[in-house]
Amino acid sequence: MTLNAADEPFRARLAEKLSESAFRAVEPRYLEEPRGKWQGQAGLIVAPSSTAEVSTILATANDARVPVLPYGGGTGLVGAQIMPEGPAPLLLSLERMTAIRAIYRQENVAIVEAGAILSDIHDATAAQDRLFPLTIAAKGSARIGGNLATNAGGVNVLRYGNARELCLGIEAVLPDGRVMNTLSRLRKDNTGYDLRDLLIGSEGTLGVITAAALKLFPIPAATGTAMLVVESPQAALDLLAMARDRVGEAVSAFELINGSGLGFLREVMPELRLPFETDPAWCVLIELGLPRGLDPSDELESLFAQAHEAGLVSDGTIAQSGAQRDALWEVREQLPEGNRRIGSISSHDISLPLSLVPEFITRADAALPTLGDFRTNCFGHLGDGNLHYNVFPAAGRNRADYPGMGEKVQRLLHDITHEMGGSFSAEHGVGRLKVDDLERYGDPVKLAMMRQIKALFDPNGIMNPGAVLRG
Repeated sequence: MTLNAADEPFRARLAEKLSESAFRAVEPRYLEEPRGKWQGQAGLIVAPSSTAEVSTILATANDARVPVLPYGGGTGLVGAQIMPEGPAPLLLSLERMTAIRAIYRQENVAIVEAGAILSDIHDATAAQDRLFPLTIAAKGSARIGGNLATNAGGVNVLRYGNARELCLGIEAVLPDGRVMNTLSRLRKDNTGYDLRDLLIGSEGTLGVITAAALKLFPIPAATGTAMLVVESPQAALDLLAMARDRVGEAVSAFELINGSGLGFLREVMPELRLPFETDPAWCVLIELGLPRGLDPSDELESLFAQAHEAGLVSDGTIAQSGAQRDALWEVREQLPEGNRRIGSISSHDISLPLSLVPEFITRADAALPTLGDFRTNCFGHLGDGNLHYNVFPAAGRNRADYPGMGEKVQRLLHDITHEMGGSFSAEHGVGRLKVDDLERYGDPVKLAMMRQIKALFDPNGIMNPGAVLRG
């Protein structure tokens, strides 16, 4: 299907319908992605201020067969927000649609526009003594529309679920400009196909989410955080089971951290305060959110004693203040930045059945040396089976010493993941980075249905062409 560039005549058509304040200069910040894998392009950048303007923009682009690239905070890690090839697209930024329209405290619901920054939503709901639990390292720049479009995960999935589970309804504009209003605050609405769930996770290929009804929760009365040294990934898994047996769903987060990741931070971020003088082989960051009447420090101390007696943990630190809690989380949240500064050969966002996580790590560690000499940093959200198993040059070497090796490493690790019933994309999405993987590992019937859905929603193929499904 032939698409046309967002050129000057097209800009003139839009300028008849939009004010000049909607147009943005084509600046480098819109054309970059965090890992530097691609350089994007844009013939035109438009930042609408309302759903009606989004409708106008999409209808005009659809009539002119101009590709549209929805753009949130630009923090995605699989290239869905970058279009490096093809006719220069219209980049549609949601940066002006940032309103938090309403917070219904008694209902535990917030209505927000898609351009609202995640940390701003946290602040607004906290002011109403409510919690929106979706949180990621890029919370200060990620926008909720992008979080929903990628079905983002983060550190609290164990207790609260991912973005899809935290959304009651959406407002979205379809490629032809029609507005789909399913911005419902209802917990129960059994009236046919749930089109909300098609748009969530579609990575801008079916339409543009413009607003959402988000689930809120009471803020836990008491929070406890600890970093505990474990003997192995299996010991970490056993510790998670022990913790959940003790306090049930009060386990809010359970993060597995490898000693190599701490070593990377020590190497490239020496100013960061690390919790142990000597980096352990493995540790976990655990957080409990408890109701009134329970002391999280007591619970964590009792958990440590029980786990130590069982041979699961050997050392640890329990935060005694909010500042100490923040310091422990800072270590976890800086792991991706440490990876970036070291420079990976191949990064992976995989998920596995929970009980198979230790076996995967063992198999991957054994298989990698058949390809060469590497370092690895394996960390992630153990509570929901999501690992970031990243591969780096050996000490004293750099990526240039491993030409063409990234694809071989990725194929090896994704093959193991697939054989074990896992997913090659746990929380980052498919984007452009993993289109080949989706074709290789995806169920053929599912892929055929996805293509039919794409054709139904977007018959002219203008929405984010090349992302998720091959153009």
